Amino acid sequence: MKMPMKKPFPTCESSDDSDAFSPKEKRAKLDKGGDDYLARRERNNIAVRKSREKSRAKAKETLAQVDKLRKENEMLEQKVTILSKELSVLKDLFLAHAGNVADSTCPTPQPTTVTVQVTASADHQYSAKTPPHN
Repeated sequence: MKMPMKKPFPTCESSDDSDAFSPKEKRAKLDKGGDDYLARRERNNIAVRKSREKSRAKAKETLAQVDKLRKENEMLEQKVTILSKELSVLKDLFLAHAGNVADSTCPTPQPTTVTVQVTASADHQYSAKTPPHN
């Protein structure tokens, strides 16, 4: 089996200098005090500053989003706690009312209206009051 011919290495006699050196060799050719080198360094410094600033802004935005979500989560957890307590109070009232209806000696109980006042204190403690039956 025949192997394809390899391309010959470029020689220094080549008329086109851009093909004569690899990119690394081109960089090494630059004079460190020259205008081209200084211009490249300045462009690179600007690009680095821009990249780092973009990275800082993204990190700051992410922290703000985390803070917002934590606050929202805390609020939702408080809401769940409040609603759970409210459900418990309402269940207790329902069971008390259902027990009163079942214990009744009347075969067909008369419809009654129950007024319940549910209050919550600052620490989200619930209390329920029912007026006395007539």
